[in-house]
Amino acid sequence: MSQASIVRASHLYSAPGLDGRWRPLESGAIYQRGGIVEEIGTYDAIREAHPDAPLFGSERSVVLPGFVNGHHHVGLTPTQLGSPDLPLELWLIHRLRARYVDPYLDTVYSAFEMLASGVTAVQHIRAGTIGSIQQSEASAREIIRAYQDIGMRVSLSFSVRDQNRLVYGDDAAFVASLPEELRSKANWHLSRFEGSVDEYIALFQRLRVDYADDSLVGIQLAPANLHWCSDKTLRKFADVSERHDAPIHIHLLETQYQKAYGFKRAGRSAFEHIASLGIVGPRVTIGHGVWATESDLDMVADTGTHICHNCSSNFRLRSGVAPVNQFRSRGINVALGMDEAGINDNRDMLQEMRLVLNAHRQPGMDLADVPSTNEVLTMATLGGARTTPFGEKIGSLRVGCRADLVMFDLDKISYPYLDGNTSVLDAVMHRATPQDIHGVMVDGEIVYRDGQFTRVDHRALLENLSEHMRRPLTEAEQSGKWLGNALLPYAREFYRS
Repeated sequence: MSQASIVRASHLYSAPGLDGRWRPLESGAIYQRGGIVEEIGTYDAIREAHPDAPLFGSERSVVLPGFVNGHHHVGLTPTQLGSPDLPLELWLIHRLRARYVDPYLDTVYSAFEMLASGVTAVQHIRAGTIGSIQQSEASAREIIRAYQDIGMRVSLSFSVRDQNRLVYGDDAAFVASLPEELRSKANWHLSRFEGSVDEYIALFQRLRVDYADDSLVGIQLAPANLHWCSDKTLRKFADVSERHDAPIHIHLLETQYQKAYGFKRAGRSAFEHIASLGIVGPRVTIGHGVWATESDLDMVADTGTHICHNCSSNFRLRSGVAPVNQFRSRGINVALGMDEAGINDNRDMLQEMRLVLNAHRQPGMDLADVPSTNEVLTMATLGGARTTPFGEKIGSLRVGCRADLVMFDLDKISYPYLDGNTSVLDAVMHRATPQDIHGVMVDGEIVYRDGQFTRVDHRALLENLSEHMRRPLTEAEQSGKWLGNALLPYAREFYRS
């Protein structure tokens, strides 16, 4: 447990007001003990009440709640692993060629980037369920260990699927349409999905019990998508979610092909269909939602369902521009996620926030028509927090919340000049980079300070990862590489129809 401490700020942004605006407490401070915010006030008053408490921050620090990456999968990016930014459906096929990466080292790699940009909590969705349930459990525990070691907060889930693993259609039918020399390799790939849906639900229950006492770890559910899950599987997840009061994060309506699939399968929208199976409401987050209909969004708003906006991913994989201003106008809670990687092939949440701030600036004169800095900050903090098992215990710095926060150097942000009429929050949102962050606290502990990770050897772990990736390709990796290339034209032809 972290010791008690004071965090000092020139501008302390603890939570949005009822009007959605984040107003700073100038010359403010918080006092935290045991990782929980106990007091908020002026620095002078907090210091007088706790004269012996260690001090972090300064009279030139801007303090915000830690950011929440609401949708994350991997460490080494697809680009690093040899996959270009193809349209999603072809990209998924090409990614069959990706190499195995040690889950601990892979997780630490992306955690370094997230933490250095102010991300204190992450929704880690372990994509793909290749291998046995024992292998998946071992990977889960290694992923959690990586976040524990570096000091980040994590909500972990497995993206579970039970059908249509190659294209948005029956596996056997697609394999049968392939040339004979491809069929055996495709069937080999399909045979690697060994764990059953029931085994993954049991794994969720097991991990939930095992990490119940760890304040930094949450476990939730992630049925992969409508096209990847049968109705029977989706009903199971809805039931488990209700019995355990566990959040669900489901990819949905990411591309126009996923929209078409929903109508082809059920004669109605993908969201309407999953809602009919019980996957709807405040425990449910839709990952992407780019191609939601007007009626979908009305139902999302009416039921309190959340949406996680993955702006970089949508651009990179040609998925489309999510109707974020339609989300906003309906009062839908929106989280932000960087998915596989951000627009610059990294996990820089400041950059992602800036992209969201500018990508949805539709023409017109009314300021309310486009996202404000206040709204985007809420998306990156409380918006993401609400989609996790931690709920509103994180995402703000109210009394009683966890002490997860990021400290910026105002002098660096404003150098060489910043007009006095520019709000500090606007300056942070438009100008701040990871180099302007001088401290990150998670659960009351400083885990990143002045460019250094306080709990782990950054350089040694990166060298371990580099050495790990220099090993020769295994036979399975060679097969996957060949298959990912060979299937591309047949997948392209499938989607043409």
